[in-house]
Amino acid sequence: MSWFTGDPTYDTILFLAFVLVGMVVVAARVIQSPYGRFASPRYGVSVDPRLGWFLMELPATLSFLYFFSQGPNSGDLVPMIFAGVWCIHYANRGFIFPALMRVARGSKSSFGLLVVVSGWVVTSLHGYLSGSYFSEFGSYPDSWLDDPRFIIGIGIYFSGLALNVHSDAIVRNLRSRDEVAAGIKRYRIPHGGLFRYVSSPSYFAELMAWIGFAIFTWSPGALFIFGISAANLIPRAFATHRWYQEKFPEYPRDRKVLIPFVL
Repeated sequence: MSWFTGDPTYDTILFLAFVLVGMVVVAARVIQSPYGRFASPRYGVSVDPRLGWFLMELPATLSFLYFFSQGPNSGDLVPMIFAGVWCIHYANRGFIFPALMRVARGSKSSFGLLVVVSGWVVTSLHGYLSGSYFSEFGSYPDSWLDDPRFIIGIGIYFSGLALNVHSDAIVRNLRSRDEVAAGIKRYRIPHGGLFRYVSSPSYFAELMAWIGFAIFTWSPGALFIFGISAANLIPRAFATHRWYQEKFPEYPRDRKVLIPFVL
């Protein structure tokens, strides 16, 4: 199959990746991704959530760096900037975020190995599609840095990343270190930041970041990760909103689900 870049291998994998997005759209209507508050023992052996997150995200870094390094344009300015942004993103998501998680001592019920293995498919695909495109199949002259797509997209991306980090910190601080040490697992209503407006600001910020990424790289791999993230996170945001409303009678009724003032 050769229809986008002219490379049969890349184009075939790209096609299959978008088929996967469609499958996730259908599956997400039936079941939420089984991790966190929606975890279930039915989905295999459970591991420490910190280890689970690290293992699930690791292939994105390894896959990207390998395939990016194989491309003839990997040393060019714009692809190197893209690679730098990639490393910043996955340093946060794959290393810093799981390291900072406050997990109640002895808790293993919120992250199954099946979730990790399923995540490997997505993160490996993302790394390959983006790494190969940036350094081989895409066209990124130095003048790309003056393109409105780059300027607007990178601004959206880093705004989303900053909001994501801030929202994660609010959730993390809901559980004290003493509770973690004592093995106490307690949910509370988060307040502050974007939580004043929506129930899932981290999801909103994640999607915002990937939209920005897709704009400033103008690449098919970025569209894939935005599509599959949206397919997973949008239904999960609605489920999270319902969960808060059912668990906490005093939950703020004016909070939206995902998009401030809109949805």
